[in-house]
Amino acid sequence: MSGWDWIASHLTDIAAATRDHVVLTIIAVGVGFAISFALALLIHRDRRAYAPVTAVAGLLYTIPSLALFAILVPITGLSVLTAEIGLVSYTLLILVRNIVAGLDAVPPEAREAAAGMGYSALGRLLRVELPLALPVIVAGLRIATVTTIGLVMVTALIGEGGLGQLMLRGFTLQNYTAVYVGTALSVALAVAADLLFLGALRLATPWRRARER
Repeated sequence: MSGWDWIASHLTDIAAATRDHVVLTIIAVGVGFAISFALALLIHRDRRAYAPVTAVAGLLYTIPSLALFAILVPITGLSVLTAEIGLVSYTLLILVRNIVAGLDAVPPEAREAAAGMGYSALGRLLRVELPLALPVIVAGLRIATVTTIGLVMVTALIGEGGLGQLMLRGFTLQNYTAVYVGTALSVALAVAADLLFLGALRLATPWRRARER
């Protein structure tokens, strides 16, 4: 069977693997962003929290993925939960640092102007600080998402993995068409996600588009 014949006869499997890959990535980045945003706000309020938060996130980031899954499997089993705990852990350092850096980059005069207009602390955060910090925050999301798309492949070793499962079966059966398809689609997902974030950023920051003209 030629490569194209195999692809044509396995479109359902390829689509399912791609869907699983996307779902695992979205959950990991979404949960990771929620946790990181809360931690970044804590640091924004109390700078003393920066060192311990980034130290823990950095420790998680440095643990090799296979070692982390080996630690988790006896506790949470061969499950989506195991995969997501590992994937979320690798997003935290990137996202916390970028969210904090984005908030730190807001000009002091912008905060003073917002305070002078009567905004509360929450109002300044939502109406002034976050919009101005958005480019740096989105940069962190782009890195975290592309990284996660690659790491999802590794979760094939614990029975998850989306396109990683497709590639693992390809290696096992010496079906290199499956390997090439999995590789090509994972790269395509990473590029598509990156472009999606860039497009969303342009839509969310019209003042930057006006400045670029």
